[in-house]
Amino acid sequence: MSDRNQRGRGQHRGSRGSPGRGGSRGRGSPMGTGGRFDESRGGSPGSERGRGGSGFDGGRGGPSFHRGRGGPGYDRGRGGPGADRGYGGAGFDRGRGGAGFDRGRGGPSTYGSHGGAGFDRGRGGPGFDRGRGFDRGRGGGRGGPVIYAENTLAELPDRLADDAQEKLIASFKSLNVQPDRPLRPGYGTLGDPITLRANFFPVRVPKGPIYDYKVEISPKTDINRVRSRIFELLELSPLCQPHLPYIAHDRNKRLVSGRKLPQPLDIEVPFYEDHESGPSGDSYNVSIEFFREIDTQQLTRYLNAEAESRDFDILPVISALNLVLQQHASRNGIDSLGSQIDGWKGFFLSVRPTFKQLMLNVNFCMTAFVKPGNLAQRLFQWQDSTGALPTLSEEMTNSIKVRTRHLGHKKRIKAIGATSARRTRFDCEEFGGKILVEDYFKRKYNLKLDYPDELPVIDIGSKKKPSWVPAELCDIEVGNAYRGRLDGNETAQMIKHACKPPRVNAEAIVSRGLPILGISPAQEPLSGFDVSIDPTMAVVPGRELPHPIVKYKAGRADVKNGSWNILGVKFQQGATITSWWVMVVKDGHNEFSDSQVEGLVQGFVTKLKKNGVNIPTEMPRSIPPPFFPHPGSDPSRKLALKNFKATLEGELKTQKKPTLILVLLKKRDNYIYPGIKRICDVELGIHTVHMQLGTALNERKQDQYLSNVALKVNTKLGGMNHFLEPNAMNWLTKKKTMVVGIDVTHPGPGSRDGTPSIAAVVANVDDNFVQFPASLRIQQHSKSKEMLDELKDMLIQRLVLYEKKNKCLPDRIFVYRDGVSEGQFDTVLKEELPQALEAFKALSTKTRGSYRPSLSIIICGKRHHARFYPTDSEYADRNGNTRPGTVVDKGVTGVFDFDFYLQAHAGIQGSVKATHYIVVYDENGLTADDIQQGTHTASYLYARATKAVSLIPAAYYADLACERGRCYLNDFLVGHKPSTARKRPEDKKKEADRVFGLAKDAWGQGLHKDMRESMFYI
Repeated sequence: MSDRNQRGRGQHRGSRGSPGRGGSRGRGSPMGTGGRFDESRGGSPGSERGRGGSGFDGGRGGPSFHRGRGGPGYDRGRGGPGADRGYGGAGFDRGRGGAGFDRGRGGPSTYGSHGGAGFDRGRGGPGFDRGRGFDRGRGGGRGGPVIYAENTLAELPDRLADDAQEKLIASFKSLNVQPDRPLRPGYGTLGDPITLRANFFPVRVPKGPIYDYKVEISPKTDINRVRSRIFELLELSPLCQPHLPYIAHDRNKRLVSGRKLPQPLDIEVPFYEDHESGPSGDSYNVSIEFFREIDTQQLTRYLNAEAESRDFDILPVISALNLVLQQHASRNGIDSLGSQIDGWKGFFLSVRPTFKQLMLNVNFCMTAFVKPGNLAQRLFQWQDSTGALPTLSEEMTNSIKVRTRHLGHKKRIKAIGATSARRTRFDCEEFGGKILVEDYFKRKYNLKLDYPDELPVIDIGSKKKPSWVPAELCDIEVGNAYRGRLDGNETAQMIKHACKPPRVNAEAIVSRGLPILGISPAQEPLSGFDVSIDPTMAVVPGRELPHPIVKYKAGRADVKNGSWNILGVKFQQGATITSWWVMVVKDGHNEFSDSQVEGLVQGFVTKLKKNGVNIPTEMPRSIPPPFFPHPGSDPSRKLALKNFKATLEGELKTQKKPTLILVLLKKRDNYIYPGIKRICDVELGIHTVHMQLGTALNERKQDQYLSNVALKVNTKLGGMNHFLEPNAMNWLTKKKTMVVGIDVTHPGPGSRDGTPSIAAVVANVDDNFVQFPASLRIQQHSKSKEMLDELKDMLIQRLVLYEKKNKCLPDRIFVYRDGVSEGQFDTVLKEELPQALEAFKALSTKTRGSYRPSLSIIICGKRHHARFYPTDSEYADRNGNTRPGTVVDKGVTGVFDFDFYLQAHAGIQGSVKATHYIVVYDENGLTADDIQQGTHTASYLYARATKAVSLIPAAYYADLACERGRCYLNDFLVGHKPSTARKRPEDKKKEADRVFGLAKDAWGQGLHKDMRESMFYI
């Protein structure tokens, strides 16, 4: 066997392959009845030993943590448990002498717990995914995926193995079922059965009750930092400490207790900052007042699906248990993402109700934090090339808390000044009136500034009284969560550091997450609430759904692992290009020759013809490139875009409007690309497709690149790349059906206050479900608002176009709604459903008659933390992920809800994530197999790629349309530098209203009329 094959699998069957380099015995000595895991050899299988790293289960330690009859192996090592110690700990976390897993100084906690685990400040470290000991082994094996806990028996619990679920479905049939929030009609049956692990852990519901209290602080403070500190000091109070084993709180206004607390309970809290040695004179009174008694048995009845329990409000007890479980939450590990941002690894947790079992969902995750250090040095690092005083974006400013060097105070930055310490004056009674900041610090503290005129001053004062401090006297604290949007490089770095193989993430959850979270071994206050958690991952049943047959006009698509290539195929329906133009955008130095560009265009013509696009034989018209000034003199590129538009308008005076313009860019930036899209989509009504020359001219990648662009061109111009075999589409084609996708995108960090949200509604106009034109609207943005304001008009527009293309209106409508959180499901039914019904009513006319199609609404959830892991390598891909078509509707789904998790796509890197689909309204009598297999099948119809996608295309297209809409408001969304002047709330609102008015004027009528029947956004 080759060395390459020996290295591939790591922890698996040594009997089928000789040991690889540095590994132990391939599969090692699997756990027998004694629960041993290669104990005598002092380590785990090769994949976990790596090249000299210590054994995962401690070598000298006892049983493997997978069986743990005498205490988990990872708690042994050299004086364990490694998870809680700072001096080396268990072999799991050592790598090449890496830091002890919990080496830090008790750093910040995730959910406001008091103390929390250290945040891996260890000097060596962390071995977890740096050292060669954990994830870099080259053990023996037969080549193939390395999956989590494959050598441990995965048995379904009795609640999922008996006929209880079938009895549950039978009991639903006797209930009066309404279309809104429909009961599960059954479980799916299609596909090959598989057994999976899920990152859920069984929770024992406490007998209860849980006592719920309101917390009032006086004098009142709305400053989160101060309230959080008050709760820290409260826990140090002699009156509070006896209750700590059985209380939990949110560091704000709520406290829950496993026992009744004495009433009244008023505790005086002398206040001081954590850098101060003791109270400074100020104090707060914390009043803990009984609110209600929460009956936990109500939750038990709900989990058991007792009919009368369906309408129970389980939120109070679920939120109370989340408070209890989050008390020990903290994060672990730091990776740099760029000059300003670090990525911290941590763990998410949330209590979830499932059939006959309360579950704790725990997931490995990363969060962006501001890089700590001296603020002056950071400002120099972040300074732009203009030579002006360095500044920070509003989102960065709002993210930073500093400690002052001269007094040691911890303060949050309120604003970055517009002038330096040498040029900023303020009123100072102590020194007789106006004084420069530089002079004040010299006279008051005898401090000579190193950068008196090179850096802006920093305001760390209050709303009423600014306090200006030189940046060099401020140190950015560790633990400042970044509240802005990451740039492209930072996002790429975040993905790189977060994307670990599923086995690595699963082991991190069990062996690092559970100890950090105070779950295993159990820490206070769990026992005080009679709560315990099984530290073994849940085992759930799943199925692998079959993929559909993908059809082209000529050639064959061989689907493997959810994807296929289009070598030698012809599109089902080729679009027609009557005339087209090419423009090279020469933005800065252009290192590409005319002959290279000409060869690229000729190659693209050849590619389009081979794929069946009808295109003229002559070369396209070449448009002279417009003059683009240097970005230094035209930073927002307004003049460049003005010249671009003038060039096209000049051509249109003598030439007929082309079908398409091919725009060749040296690179894509924040202004030129969106500016061109706005000019052509909104103002001129011309389709454009862009290529980046650096990639397009790469000979090794060119053919695939041109194929991908050809997919876009054909779809954009009304063609059809591929469709699916008729049998795969029966669920949609048995009646005239329109599939609708809906999404809303909101202005992100860096946008001007008042910038609108953008809503998109897409819908098919053909029975092959390929062409999805879109409606776009803008609406006022609100942090609490996700619903569409103009859904009625947008849906009418989609229905009218469907009628134009099909000579009839659809009998059924399936809406896939993206971007809605769990707490907003009822809001969809309350605010969007009525608009849909009004749209149907508006189309009821004398000529059409009464129009009322049957309607179903399915929510697409992507922002969840459920992960699934194969238990058998036969059902895993090469990365150890579940394979395309994996569906789960038992074990971790809702008790009453009609929901399921579907992974239609292949995981490219890291742990693959399924999409959570929830049917919240159904007049079509959907069955589980209808919606599961149908949604999976439709995921192969995405026009822009030759693969199944993670989200049903209708919802995916709505998201793409929203993103295109952002191009039309680009001036409001990027490059905004907020004023440093303080504003009153009423002034902020007035300014936001003004900005919204400007954006509305800029949007105008939106998309050009010539583009509205096409997939312009693809």
